[in-house]
Amino acid sequence: MKFLYTLICLSSLIACQTQVPTKTVDANQKNASDFTLSFGSCNNQEIPNELWQEIVKNNPDVWVWGGDVIYSDTYDMAFMKKNYAKQKADAAYQTFLKKVPVIGTWDDHDYGVNDGGIEYSKKNEVQKLFLDFMDADSTDVRRTREGVYYSKIYPVGTYSIKIIVLDTRYFRTGLTNDPSAKKRYLPNNYGEGSMLGEAQWNWLKQELDSSKADFNIIESSIQVLSYEHGFETWGNMPHEVVKLEKTIADSKAKGVIILSGDRHIAEISETNVPDLAYPLIDITSSGLTHSYTSYSGEANKYRISDVVAKKNFGLIKFDFKNHKALFELRGLNNKLYQTYTQQY
Repeated sequence: MKFLYTLICLSSLIACQTQVPTKTVDANQKNASDFTLSFGSCNNQEIPNELWQEIVKNNPDVWVWGGDVIYSDTYDMAFMKKNYAKQKADAAYQTFLKKVPVIGTWDDHDYGVNDGGIEYSKKNEVQKLFLDFMDADSTDVRRTREGVYYSKIYPVGTYSIKIIVLDTRYFRTGLTNDPSAKKRYLPNNYGEGSMLGEAQWNWLKQELDSSKADFNIIESSIQVLSYEHGFETWGNMPHEVVKLEKTIADSKAKGVIILSGDRHIAEISETNVPDLAYPLIDITSSGLTHSYTSYSGEANKYRISDVVAKKNFGLIKFDFKNHKALFELRGLNNKLYQTYTQQY
């Protein structure tokens, strides 16, 4: 037996619902990850879901949706509900759900409108449908507040991982269009606009400041570091990138890693942040059912890996004793496309 799971439910209902299994590593198991996180995005419910069986081959301890769980740009909530139900009923996904715990966030196409943000009038209705899809129970905090941001701690023996899931849709203000049409959007250089909104920013600061976890994973549906491509990215609001990096550095949280999706490609980006003791990595994985097959190159000064333009999913394998994280990008037949190791 590779791992032993123990679930301890406290007497209160809330504690029972938020407690997660503690993972114990078999000391005799060689080349085993202490904890394996799997993630990805851009999953069209009308296209065969071919990667779930490949992801399972890696024995992940959790799956983190990076958004675009379905493709359903609409104001028709009956149509939206039908599409969520279709994905939930997918045979391969159903099998996956029985083996791997699932958490995550939404992006624009499961939110309801391409590149949508705060202005989308049906966001409250879709939030309910999304949480239903995620099997969030009636006491889940996301049922009573705006936005789907969320966090969960995973104990691993005497260590732990904290996964912080952001919502880059519900509160995100408008982007700056490129009047030349050479790119879709331009960076807003005037310090205007918000990616997360005040309430979520305050929450994120508290989550990082209070974290005792050995690794802290931040899921952002859109890329944080790569910005030169001109599509959606945190780089469209440079002041928000600066704010995020400062929030991370000031918190002194250990092992912060960013996950992202949206782009229909996979790549690993890295930057050095003032007062942060380790490089900040943003690993992008998408798409699960379709990819940017016509990709011919684009600038990204933070890129440290080749771009993967085939269907893919991401993995992070954690080694707590040696304070390392192994990043992998894989695809059909569990083929390894990229790998990178970072010391923390």
